[in-house]
Amino acid sequence: MSEPLDDLYRDILMEHFRYPRGRNKLEHVHLHNEGQNPVCGDEIEIALELEGEKVKDIYVSCMGCAISVASGSMLAEIIKGKSLEEVKKIAEVIKSMLKGKESRNELELGDLEALKGVRKFPVRIKCALLSWTTLIDAILAKEASKKAQISSSE
Repeated sequence: MSEPLDDLYRDILMEHFRYPRGRNKLEHVHLHNEGQNPVCGDEIEIALELEGEKVKDIYVSCMGCAISVASGSMLAEIIKGKSLEEVKKIAEVIKSMLKGKESRNELELGDLEALKGVRKFPVRIKCALLSWTTLIDAILAKEASKKAQISSSE
């Protein structure tokens, strides 16, 4: 990456770190999960209010490094209004991007593009992925619970 692009990405990350999105507590919580990165001490709490299978609102509280907080803020900004299936696809694109894998991405990632710069620092990739893995774990747990309910009622 070029120096001006690095500066732009750094500016976007720092803006999300200083002014994180998704900080308002939710009245109705349908999905909740907490995650940690024991290597660097990052901690995150994520809660979603759903309307059917769409994200109506999101709460993200992250204590940790600038990359972890910024990634959680970007997550809060991009997934609002998206279906849980869309959220899983976005998370997969982010994971592939951070790990340097090519993926057919037709999604508009907006500020999330700034996370590309994290690839230069492999030890920080887990920081950038913490919010995403925490959210996806919550979605998968919801889906597993739903499947268990269906099979127990059959």
